Amino acid sequence: MSKISAMMDTGKRSLMNSQTALQTVGHNIANKSTEGFSRQRVELQTNTPITEGNLQIGMGARAGVVTRVNNPWLEKQIQREGMSMGFQDSRADALSRVEQIYNEQNNKGLNQYMTDFFNSFRELSNNPESLASRTMVRESSVALTKDFGRVVGQLKAVQEDLDGQIKTTVEEVNQLSKEIASLNEKVQMVEVQGTPANDERDRRDLLLKKLGEKIDISWAEGRDGMVTVTAGRTAILVSGIGSSELKARQTDARDRVEVFFEGSGSTSANITEQITGGRIGGALDVRDKVIEDLLGHVDNMAYTLAKEVNTAHIEGFDKSGRNGVLFFDMPDQVKGAASVIGLNKTVFNDVGRIATGAQPGAAGDNTVANVISALQYRQVMDGGTSTLDDYYSTQVGQIGAVTQRAVKAQESQKNVISQLTNIRESISGVSLDEETTKMIEFQKTYDASARLIKTADEMFDTVLNLKRM
Repeated sequence: MSKISAMMDTGKRSLMNSQTALQTVGHNIANKSTEGFSRQRVELQTNTPITEGNLQIGMGARAGVVTRVNNPWLEKQIQREGMSMGFQDSRADALSRVEQIYNEQNNKGLNQYMTDFFNSFRELSNNPESLASRTMVRESSVALTKDFGRVVGQLKAVQEDLDGQIKTTVEEVNQLSKEIASLNEKVQMVEVQGTPANDERDRRDLLLKKLGEKIDISWAEGRDGMVTVTAGRTAILVSGIGSSELKARQTDARDRVEVFFEGSGSTSANITEQITGGRIGGALDVRDKVIEDLLGHVDNMAYTLAKEVNTAHIEGFDKSGRNGVLFFDMPDQVKGAASVIGLNKTVFNDVGRIATGAQPGAAGDNTVANVISALQYRQVMDGGTSTLDDYYSTQVGQIGAVTQRAVKAQESQKNVISQLTNIRESISGVSLDEETTKMIEFQKTYDASARLIKTADEMFDTVLNLKRM
């Protein structure tokens, strides 16, 4: 009787194992499209056997634990590459916008306006007394100064947009940090009972990847199953079940948004320079390095142009024989010159004040007009090694090359992420065909377990009926 009872216990456990396995299969199928989900499997273990005399009789199997099929080293690699992906995405998008500002093919750009400016002085040199030619000089000068302002304005508009992106991304980082800290607590509560927190760990791994896409982080898991996350070098975003916030705000020192770490104390630490990865790192790289460098070059061009033209123009004489005046309002310094450069109001109000000759009262004298028009081909930039045209063309070529490299790096990183994702799917992803096969297998196991119980029941009946025989 005891052996028959043991058969029924074995069949019962087998039924329960099959039910658990089928429920796990259903859980996998339901999460086929859940981002970051790792398929789960029921690990069966041999149940403790019983000993009768010199015999050891097996007692079937029991469900030991439900585990997730996961490669932690691959997950960490995907997280690292995702951080690079965020950086390349942000950088390529921002540089593409910058490149459009210097697009000389579709729009009339600064190079063409400078050419028009010098050409107007060449036209004036052909007929120094012509009012129409003088008016053309004024209009081309106004257009040139406006385009200097356009370039500066559009570059700063990109910077302001990147500031907005940084603020938005910092808020997303804070939300992710809070959820990771909450998941730390859930993981600890589940695993302190000796049960793997499969779904919680999947979600936490996914959030760590998303967090890495936004800002460069480093993280490590402790023995208690909780992770500690650090942004940059010193900003501890998550520690145990607690999280700290980042703040993005403008400072008095710079008219730009910077990132601060709000720790447990009352002071904030500026960690902007520590951020070199993720979308925030890419935005900071373009905003503070690429665009600032371009603004410096545009200012240098505007300052040098104003200085050289003014130097020639003030030495000449206008149509009435008066001494020449400053042609452009001279900027006080190189920095910001492109924003403030403008045509002198005296010249703007009276084109007769444009100086063309080197001698007073010399009708038809075009010496100064020729000197100014020749500035286009004089090596006045880079310490006397390049012309204004060459200097500007170099900047256009450089931004084009930098943007092209950024786009290629973005595409290359996408391929890396795609390959790693495919590898992860082959390991941890849910295959409907495989789950269907498992479902059929466990269904047959369930049927067989039920038959075992039925057989044991019939054996009981046989034993009980022996008394009647």
